[in-house]
Amino acid sequence: MKQRIRVVGLVQNENGVLILKRSHGRSESPVFWELPTGKIRFGEQPEEAMARSLTEFTGLVADSIVLKDVITFLAPEGSSQLSNLYIIYELGIEGNSKPTPKDRYTAYKYIKDFNGAKLNETTISVLEIEWDKSTANHTSPRNVANGATINVDGASRGNPGPSGIGYCIYDESGRIIERKGEFIGFATSRVAEYYALRKGIERAIELGFKTVRFISDSLMVVNQLNGIFKIKNQDILPIYQDIQDRLKQFDAVSFTHVPRNQNTAADSEANAAIDEILRK
Repeated sequence: MKQRIRVVGLVQNENGVLILKRSHGRSESPVFWELPTGKIRFGEQPEEAMARSLTEFTGLVADSIVLKDVITFLAPEGSSQLSNLYIIYELGIEGNSKPTPKDRYTAYKYIKDFNGAKLNETTISVLEIEWDKSTANHTSPRNVANGATINVDGASRGNPGPSGIGYCIYDESGRIIERKGEFIGFATSRVAEYYALRKGIERAIELGFKTVRFISDSLMVVNQLNGIFKIKNQDILPIYQDIQDRLKQFDAVSFTHVPRNQNTAADSEANAAIDEILRK
């Protein structure tokens, strides 16, 4: 599977997050907006690539570069799928410098929500995580265009120990249509994470969804489903293979990692399922 690695910068001020207007250069190509995004050149560290890209594309100089997150997802490329890994940085800017877009960019602006700009896939993914849709009132254009979003989580008390799974399903408009938890017995945390994902996939199939974005706070699970990490643990291999078989029923899926504090609904359902059993 092909893999694309990019660095993405978050430049923020009182007006919101910096995005840049980009055109593919042909009149028939769409024009869209994106976060400052660059490639890593041979011999560069990701932080160096981020600093260089920011200056090359905007004229800005970063006086601080802090790792924010790493997200992975699958995107179609012809008849195959492309594995994407995006390294997200929070960037501090020297002084009160204003961007001067150049090279592939023609304009800039700062935004506080998804309204008023045609954003690309990567920018939507990053900003959904940055703005945390569980606490902020943002309407995601991906949800409207691409179908359901399902957050999943697994919990284990003792690892291995009493374990539960939880999921939260959002429809195309971002409205919660179902959230539940289930006790799965005695298991490790990695098995619980995989059982949670499989349950989310089962419910997506039962509800008739064809395009689904699955969200997990387990970077291991997300990277394994995106083909970045190999499966080394025999206890999860059968579950992984079962998931792969079920995924064939969808037209398109993606897997995104978020921090635990942005997956609270699924986490609370998983832990509530354990608590209910332990109280008996």
